[in-house]
Amino acid sequence: MNERILIVEDEPSIALGLEDDLTLEGYEVIVVDNGVVAVKRALGEDFDLILLDVMIPGKTGYDVCREVRKIKPRLPILMLTAKSHEAEKVLGLEIGADDYVTKPFSPLELRARIRALLRRSSISEQKSFTFGPFSLDLERMEVRSGGERLDFTLLEFKLLAALVQHEGHVVERNRLLDLVWGEEVVVTDRAIDTHIANIRKKLGPRGARLISSVRGMGYRFDA
Repeated sequence: MNERILIVEDEPSIALGLEDDLTLEGYEVIVVDNGVVAVKRALGEDFDLILLDVMIPGKTGYDVCREVRKIKPRLPILMLTAKSHEAEKVLGLEIGADDYVTKPFSPLELRARIRALLRRSSISEQKSFTFGPFSLDLERMEVRSGGERLDFTLLEFKLLAALVQHEGHVVERNRLLDLVWGEEVVVTDRAIDTHIANIRKKLGPRGARLISSVRGMGYRFDA
C-alpha cells in the first residue's frame, strides 16, 4: 500500500503542484486548505505524513501541529513556511514538527526530506539500537558496551534514547525536556547539559564523540 500524505495548503497553485509531484512519486495524496478540516482528517484517518503550511485559515499550522501531536505523537509533520526568521522555524520544531522547508522550496529537496521522515517513522517501533561497541535496549532500559551493562540513571537512559531515536537530527532543548521529563515538569536547560555531560563520561571518549552540541539549539547524535 502506498504511503498516505495529507497536504494542508490554501494556495491553490502550490497545493496542485505538490499534489501532482507527490502523486507522481507514488504517494496517495489528500489535500485540504483549512486548519480545522486538517485536524479532523489527521485525527480521524491514517496518514503516514502531514505536509503542513503555517499560514492557513481556520487554525494556523502551529495550532494544527499542537493538536495532532497530543493524539498522534509519532506521526511525521513537515512544516512549510514563507517566513525565514529563525524564531519562526524554532517555534515549529518546539511544538512538535519534525522538520520544516522554507518557501520557495526545491521539489527535489522537499521529496528528500519527506523520504527521510518516512524512513525515520518506519523504524520508530525499533526496540534496540547498536552503535559501535554500544547497544541500547528500550525494553530492558539498559545500555551496554562490549556486552557489559553501563550504570545509567533513568533520566540519562531516556535522554540518550531520545537522541539515538532521532539520529542525524538536532533535537531541540525544549523537545528533549518534553520527551524526558514531560510537558508539565519545569526543568532548566542546565539540567540537560549536566545529564549529557554524565552520559558522555559514561560512554567514554569513543562514545562521547557520538553526541554533538549544536549551539543555541540542542544536541545531535551521529553513529
